[in-house]
Amino acid sequence: MSLTLAKLRALQRQAGRAEAEVASAPDGKANLPRPLFSKEGRPAGASDAECRSEVAGRDIVAHTSPKEAASPSHHDASTPLFGKEGLGEIRSSPSSVDAASPEAHSLTPTVASPSRDASTPLFGKEGLGEIRSSRTDIDALRRLIALRERKPTAPTTPTNAAAAPQPPPARTFPRPVPGHSSNANLLPNSNLRALPAERSLPGEEIAPGLHLIQAHLPLPAPARSLPLAFAKRPDDALDPRRLLFFDTETTGLAGGTGTRAFMIGAADWYHDAQLGDGLRIRQLMISTLSAEPAMLRAFAQWIEPGTVLSSYNGRCYDTPLLNTRYRLARIANPLSGLDHVDLLFPTRRMYRGVWENCRLATMERELLHIVREDDLPGSQAPAAWLHYLRGGSSALLRRVAAHNHQDVVTLAQLMLKLIEAYDERALASV
Repeated sequence: MSLTLAKLRALQRQAGRAEAEVASAPDGKANLPRPLFSKEGRPAGASDAECRSEVAGRDIVAHTSPKEAASPSHHDASTPLFGKEGLGEIRSSPSSVDAASPEAHSLTPTVASPSRDASTPLFGKEGLGEIRSSRTDIDALRRLIALRERKPTAPTTPTNAAAAPQPPPARTFPRPVPGHSSNANLLPNSNLRALPAERSLPGEEIAPGLHLIQAHLPLPAPARSLPLAFAKRPDDALDPRRLLFFDTETTGLAGGTGTRAFMIGAADWYHDAQLGDGLRIRQLMISTLSAEPAMLRAFAQWIEPGTVLSSYNGRCYDTPLLNTRYRLARIANPLSGLDHVDLLFPTRRMYRGVWENCRLATMERELLHIVREDDLPGSQAPAAWLHYLRGGSSALLRRVAAHNHQDVVTLAQLMLKLIEAYDERALASV
């Protein structure tokens, strides 16, 4: 059966109006419609079989004959509308919702049992039966769907408590005790943020992203011309001040157009007005890729038409690399047409088989007795520069600059040592 709470309240209001009309009538009686239900709870004039049938539609219609339903004379004013006292007891099943809740409008009374005894009222014990909700609760379905979407978690039992992963304990540091300054610096402070990495570069920034590093070494230039007999040029001799020792640090060792030099170091004998005669070391280093043309132009200013280049394997690696970079930058190449004395080839002819190899570091240690401390190998220079470009510290790049500085100084000392060793061998052969 379908009977909403709103309909019940309307019936209550109708019963109240009926009683008011009876009280206000002159003869104490009023022409009221007959009650739908008798004292026993059944519809007026309905049999037991008819009471068992369902009541459908928006209004409550008792299964009576049309004549009886249309006749208002069957209703007595003293007869209550429902049960003995008007409305019977309204009982709700455990699934019913309180009338004060927002879902009260969805309540629909239904008959608890389809069959009943003749002595049993149609609705409950005293009138109306249990009221149960037959309308689907949308909010309850939404809550049910939300619960099903959650991932089920296994309950923690003594057997699986040890196997379940536990979060790492939070690190806590003791706070420094006030008044003890000796312990304040030893305890870490979690409130302090990590300081930014050191990004400063040595030298002076002469152009955006281009740094110039200069140094002076008190190594006087030779008083006489340097013979080139050790380089298989017995008839040639050159002024030491024309020599320009140079070395590059590049982004890779494979060469080609994808490899570029990010540092160029050069050394020459120079007389300084304040520092005197000695070896001048100059280094160009770029901190951005866009500064490469400025570095190439600055290096070109150090070269004169009569300059003699000197390097260690630079004829096969450094010079071709710089030629490519000048060509790609569309800058006049200052290295073309210059004399070049590569110290690698005379070193191999004189000391091949004497030591394990003829690397420049080996010549420093065995021939010049120079030991580098905390030196960064040249093979790690590309990674150090890329680390700085990606926002890292400049500590490794400073070590690259120190490595390049020692390379060009070693070239000047190695040339003097090769000339001396060749003269000694020439005298010993005579």
